[in-house]
Amino acid sequence: MLKFTPLLLAVLYGIAMYQFSAWRTRKELDARSTELADARMRTITDRLAVALDVARVPVYIYEIDPVNGLAAPDGRIFITRGFYRKYQSGEVSAEELASVIAHELGHVALGHSRRRMIDFSGQNALRTALAMVLGRHIPFIGAWIAGMLTSLLAARLSQSDEYEADAYAAALLTKAGFGVEPQKAMFRKLDALTQARAGMVPAWLMTHPKVQDRIAALEKLEARWHTSG
Repeated sequence: MLKFTPLLLAVLYGIAMYQFSAWRTRKELDARSTELADARMRTITDRLAVALDVARVPVYIYEIDPVNGLAAPDGRIFITRGFYRKYQSGEVSAEELASVIAHELGHVALGHSRRRMIDFSGQNALRTALAMVLGRHIPFIGAWIAGMLTSLLAARLSQSDEYEADAYAAALLTKAGFGVEPQKAMFRKLDALTQARAGMVPAWLMTHPKVQDRIAALEKLEARWHTSG
């Protein structure tokens, strides 16, 4: 029984972390967000809603400065205040911002946003279990190895989710009449907008694929559509 204790503790820890993380995320978003009230963007999101055959697509402004979009585990879509300012200043077009919203809708539709919260908790549990086990056999560096292994797993899963959400967004934007060009244009601006430093993090450890790889995947997708059409 004792040999299973680290695993059992890790599972219980993972469950507790999931509950706490979900509660903390919901509380933070509720406290620091308001629904987007922009006539131009409402017209855009209404077109997405028609393409999805739903009444409307509500989008919320999350009051933080970093440029980002996110899908909450409860299915709500958020654009950060920093991102919205880029749109207001003309650095990002309404159609390009729509591509971000469509991408986040993809995370919701494909179950990524809820699964990520579970994955985050599971990764913490796995890291804890591995650190306890490896620490017994490889003192000092066991915890470091455990952290590296779980980070590699998280990066691989996250990148796969991003490609899937990109494909979903491309299909939705095409159905709504925007096409894929706003999505590709948004990607080309992404590094500058987020002030990314190329080469700072190995591609296999990044949670998002490289911009050029995402654009290439979209172009392959478009080519398949044209061939099948």
